[in-house]
Amino acid sequence: MPAYAVIGGQWGDEGKGKVIDYLAGEVDSVVRYAGGNNAGHTVVNEQGEFQLHLVPSGICWPDVDGIIGNGVVVDPDVLLGEMEMLQKRGIDTGKLHISERAHVIMPYHVMLDALEEQARGSGAIGTTGRGIGPAYVDKTGRDGIRVGDLLDWDSLAPKLKTVLERKNQVITKIYEGEALSLDDVKDRCRRWAEQLRPYARPTEQIVQDRLADGKRVLLEGAQGTLLDLDHGSYPYVTSSSPSIGGACTGLGLNPQAIKGVLGVFKAYSTRVGGGPMPSEMDEATAERIREIAQEYGTTTGRARRIGWFDGVAARYSQLVNGFTGLVLTRLDILDGFESVKICVGYRADGQEVSRFPANTSLLSRCEPVYEELPGWDEPTASATKLCQLPASAVTYVRRIEELVGCKVQIVSTGPSRAETIQLSPVFD
Repeated sequence: MPAYAVIGGQWGDEGKGKVIDYLAGEVDSVVRYAGGNNAGHTVVNEQGEFQLHLVPSGICWPDVDGIIGNGVVVDPDVLLGEMEMLQKRGIDTGKLHISERAHVIMPYHVMLDALEEQARGSGAIGTTGRGIGPAYVDKTGRDGIRVGDLLDWDSLAPKLKTVLERKNQVITKIYEGEALSLDDVKDRCRRWAEQLRPYARPTEQIVQDRLADGKRVLLEGAQGTLLDLDHGSYPYVTSSSPSIGGACTGLGLNPQAIKGVLGVFKAYSTRVGGGPMPSEMDEATAERIREIAQEYGTTTGRARRIGWFDGVAARYSQLVNGFTGLVLTRLDILDGFESVKICVGYRADGQEVSRFPANTSLLSRCEPVYEELPGWDEPTASATKLCQLPASAVTYVRRIEELVGCKVQIVSTGPSRAETIQLSPVFD
């Protein structure tokens, strides 16, 4: 049985958690492949509302395994806290597996994240301050600590001493911060090892075995394509690869195993943190949407920036990921607007810009070329069939399909599983 990926097509916060929870009832495993607890997925179902940051969003289904792949960076305190919350609410976390190869977010990573962002001043990127970037830096620099390392104390102890000496030099001499205690860090690692040992697994083998046994696997993306380290609006990006390529490297997965790639887009655009956003709305309209939709970060609580749907950026996401189908979320938020806009092109310095630019300076100068469509007064909220949507809302959905070059398979009309219109099957 093949794997199917669910990937954010914008700047993250597209509603992937709801989509994954909705689809997870038809799969055997949900596998997270990138990012860390800088991601936040909200799941609303019969058991209530859950805000998840590391545990895969299919965890609420009783017969679905949750797998955290090697491409994820794991803050053990956050993960263990999340597991405790789920257990208290009657969710079985015994079916959770964590890659032995996943890197650990250490206390010095969190400290360095805050100090580095503070040092950037007005040029701050807008990181979540969770230590994600520094953890990936150490991974690339071959200086990281992995989950499997926590389980081998004889090897870990001397490495911790050496690494922490270097990190404390940076913390104290460059940023004038307070040095971390080696004993405190060791104590944390011992506790983490004891609590995580039952869940640490060779997840690349588990995923391959699931597929070989005819099981269906759903690959859970975090953040969005426009935040991809290689393909996003650099340097205002995350530190991992949320796009389809990250699914292979973040799981040890053969790309031929991926049968479908589902791109998730909001019916408008949002972004948290710094960086250019060509279709950003005027503040009055943005505030109207922000309050209706409660557009505040699941992880940070920060108010999200709001823009109209950006067809140029969406076409670029399609180019990078090769979506086989789209999900359009939060269509209901646009209920009651007299008209709605779609960005169909950019102009900069008096010239047409036909592609999503790699140059962030050029992207910041891009002005949107809008197409204005009629809005709709009839509600789309909670609709479960296409025939329940107003004609103008259907026209809006079809126009997005044309711009992206891919068919919409699912329309989300609310936060819960039931508030969903499925236009065509996602799985063969």
